[in-house]
Amino acid sequence: MTYPPISEQLDDVETAREEGRRKMDWARQHMPILTALREEFEEHKPFEGQRVAMAMHVEAKTANLAETIADGGAEVAITGCNPLSTHDDVSAALDAHENVTSYAKRGVDDEEYYEAIEAVIAHEPTVTVDDGGDLVLRIHERHEDLIDGIIGGCEETTTGVHRLRAMDADGALDYPVFAVNDTPMKRLFDNVHGTGESSLANIAMTTNLSFAGKTVVVAGYGDCGRGVAKKASGQNAHVVVTEVDSRRALEAHMEGYEVLPMNEAAKKGDVFITTTGNRDVITAEDFEEMQDGVLLANAGHFDIEVNLDDLSDLATEVREVRDGVREYEMEDGRRLNVLAEGRLVNLAGPLALGHPVEVMDQSFGVQAVCVRELVAADTGGLGDRIAERIRERLGRSNTLAPAGSRNYEAGVHEVPDALDREVARIKLEAEGIAIDDLTDVQREYMDDWQHGT
Repeated sequence: MTYPPISEQLDDVETAREEGRRKMDWARQHMPILTALREEFEEHKPFEGQRVAMAMHVEAKTANLAETIADGGAEVAITGCNPLSTHDDVSAALDAHENVTSYAKRGVDDEEYYEAIEAVIAHEPTVTVDDGGDLVLRIHERHEDLIDGIIGGCEETTTGVHRLRAMDADGALDYPVFAVNDTPMKRLFDNVHGTGESSLANIAMTTNLSFAGKTVVVAGYGDCGRGVAKKASGQNAHVVVTEVDSRRALEAHMEGYEVLPMNEAAKKGDVFITTTGNRDVITAEDFEEMQDGVLLANAGHFDIEVNLDDLSDLATEVREVRDGVREYEMEDGRRLNVLAEGRLVNLAGPLALGHPVEVMDQSFGVQAVCVRELVAADTGGLGDRIAERIRERLGRSNTLAPAGSRNYEAGVHEVPDALDREVARIKLEAEGIAIDDLTDVQREYMDDWQHGT
């Protein structure tokens, strides 16, 4: 039996669609980048004939990205990339779009999760847009016959890029994928401000507790960890950072944070937030050192950063003490509280809304122009009007080579800098902010290595 779209799984689909559309419309009002791109895509239909498969966190902001691509002429099939991050009403509203089929549903088990991914793949995509790499991996494992028809893909998050780079290093990635996560417009805003703000906001809403005066342990000091640490410090918490990378540990130290191994930090922390993208960051030996009442939250991608098997083995009793809070009571009476089942706390909690709208507008703007770039490179060019608009945005010194001259081989690719700058220019324009351009003399000076003292 074919896995059904969300509209065939809900009892009152019309009410769900109305509520979902309301959420999407609110988000769209605050997404000027996607709004500008959607207007161009609606007029010129750059994705006509393309089939775009998406595995993302299906909520209002993501839905606007899906509709932006669909309004550009693509057939879009979408499902969730996390069993607890989908908003069913938004999924239903998205499924009502004539060019979109949504299979995303909240609370599915592992079997249903992969059935939905299979349903998306059954649309035989020409482009993939992924968050975490599950979609790309499934295609390579079970649908190699489709790979020749795939132009390329885009990967949204740190964990997904890590997985794809590992595939690429092993020679196992058979089509080009843009590392959207690694662009400045994604990394410097989404990872730092988005993860930092949304993680702390959802912990606070789920627990109704303050960070002020508490010790917050942040595992990992990459862009996401840096954002969490910065925002927690701004809410008057004492921040401890744990790291495995010497340079990042030194950076955290120089930023004024206490740096400790996790087993030492476990003795001091009130709140633990993992941001590593790795597994077994907090394990049995750490749980044994923790104080009564600690909060354990994950802001990485998968639910393996906090080792819940170890915690279950140590616990004498497990109970739900609050929506989104599972309490594990130890033999000595200490209670350790896991938020959002160890999944992404900013997206999987009962009140979670993900990153702020303005932040995701930037990230999804990069996604949209990357899909446009893949299609343009494959078909040999952009429409003249779109190309001229891009040139206007980029200014004289930041132009893309003609689309037909760009070729992306199988593997992970950095997003062309001009695309990232285009998205930044759209945002500045929307904010009414003007910046300087280099003069010809300045450009000549920067390009001439013979200039000296």
